[in-house]
Amino acid sequence: MARRSLRQGARSVPLSTSPLLASKTPVWRSRLIVGGIAIGFFGLAGRAAYVQVFGNAFFKRQGEVRYARTLELPANRGRILDRNGLLLASSVVAPSIWAIPEDIDREDPEVRDKLRQVARLLDMPQHEFDRKLEVEDKSFVWVKRQVDEPIARQIAALDIKGLYQRKEYKRQYPEGEAAAHVVGFTNVEDKGQEGIELAFERDLAGRAGSRRVIKDRLGRVVEGVGEQVPPLEGRDIQLSVDSKVQYFAYQKLRDAVTAHKAKAGSVVVLDAITGEVLALANYPSYLPDQRRNLSGEQLRNRALTDVFEPGSTMKPITVAMALEAGRIVPTTPIDTAPGRLQMGGFTISDIHNYGLLTVEGVIQKSSNIGALKIAQKMAPREMWDTYTALGYGQKPQLEFPGAVSGRLRPWKSWRPVEQATMAYGYGLSASLFQMAHSYTAFAHDGEIIPATILKSPAPATGLPVFSADNARAVRRMLRMAAAPGGTGPLAQTVGYSVGGKSGTAHKQVGKGYASNKYRAWFTGMAPIDKPRIVVAVMIDEPSNGQYFGGLVAAPVFSEVVQQTLRMMNVAPDLAVKPAVVAEAVEESF
Repeated sequence: MARRSLRQGARSVPLSTSPLLASKTPVWRSRLIVGGIAIGFFGLAGRAAYVQVFGNAFFKRQGEVRYARTLELPANRGRILDRNGLLLASSVVAPSIWAIPEDIDREDPEVRDKLRQVARLLDMPQHEFDRKLEVEDKSFVWVKRQVDEPIARQIAALDIKGLYQRKEYKRQYPEGEAAAHVVGFTNVEDKGQEGIELAFERDLAGRAGSRRVIKDRLGRVVEGVGEQVPPLEGRDIQLSVDSKVQYFAYQKLRDAVTAHKAKAGSVVVLDAITGEVLALANYPSYLPDQRRNLSGEQLRNRALTDVFEPGSTMKPITVAMALEAGRIVPTTPIDTAPGRLQMGGFTISDIHNYGLLTVEGVIQKSSNIGALKIAQKMAPREMWDTYTALGYGQKPQLEFPGAVSGRLRPWKSWRPVEQATMAYGYGLSASLFQMAHSYTAFAHDGEIIPATILKSPAPATGLPVFSADNARAVRRMLRMAAAPGGTGPLAQTVGYSVGGKSGTAHKQVGKGYASNKYRAWFTGMAPIDKPRIVVAVMIDEPSNGQYFGGLVAAPVFSEVVQQTLRMMNVAPDLAVKPAVVAEAVEESF
């Protein structure tokens, strides 16, 4: 009863008479509270003003980073065409698969089953596929780049949250390994890495466009904002190469390398009127769109990157410069007996003792002694000037990456024995392309013409090196060298006259020469009276019993010349098939 009355009394006490209100509150405390509230208010007002007025641009950018994206619109890479408009390289749509791992619910049995289907479609082992989704960066990972469109459509139909596709392009190369060293290839980012793909990257690639969009949190495009910049498509590149000539040259080269158990080989075919490269083949080769386990041996464009001592193919040049200087005529006698000559501590020899030869005979029999005696009639600078005019010791002016300059030392440093050995192709180095290009001076009536890998049907204007009469005289000697009694009768063709020079040289190993390793080649032209093409063939390290250029390289030259002239609709200049008896052909080297 007492407690109840006490509670009732407490409830009946008015608030105004509360003892708490009776105590006096210090004024400073009230002012402090009011001041704090005022400071907070002004701080918030200032912050609001900064966000909405002064720092507005910054915060807008930060917001856009979270929902706005600039999408790249890839440009379609230009095509590479042969001289007749046939495709050598083109691009096809190849979507790439990517994922946001944190958005994929791998605990869901249905999702796991779909992911297994994706791995099978992509032909990926399950453990490899799972490892891609377990990366540290859970916001993005490439699953597989550039898959075929039918596969991409099947993956899209599975509708897996967190698995997306991006439109990309993949290159296709219809001519495969036959034209691989000419065309080259691109990487997975569609950037040129070798060959024409690299040399004309800027023209082929074009320029990517862009599109500004707003995306939701799942990465889906909600709407476009701003103007779209369309892509600038890549420009097509038309080459001078004839894909049919290229394929035939590659096929015959491959057969020869295989038959002679050689290490490698190359073929160069030039148009003797326009300077266009009609074929540039190498073996071994590779498939440009299947480069797994690719080796350096396959990748090298040997016709442009490998240099070697040209050997006997330099003898016609030695004769031509002596003719031009007026030191000899085609019938000048040259005594090569007894087939051996001591010079500067070295012994220079021929395969046989040919005795007294004319200048024409020196080329026909490929006499080293005869060539060096002709060179001795020249001053070193005269020889050096001619070699330089023909492009030796200089990087070829060709629209192609990787071409090398070779080696030609300054004439002031030549010793007499070095001048002598250069007369028959030792002591300087060149690529097969440089050798073929230098022979355009004979084919084009004394003018060295510029070479090009781009289609250019107009006749080329060349730089005079020899007179037209002397060029024709050397062509007659080349015809003798490729005829019975010369070193290259197997170079003859059906219906067309040919002329050329075989060469065989020991390979350099360290500071010396290997006794059982050779390079064999044949360089020439046809038809001989009015040359239409220049062809050079090189076989590296033939090891099946034959190694002379006249036996190993000349037959390839013959087949390539005959087929190329027919494809070019060049009328035959011989009425009957020449009767050639294949004999053991020997030449000095």
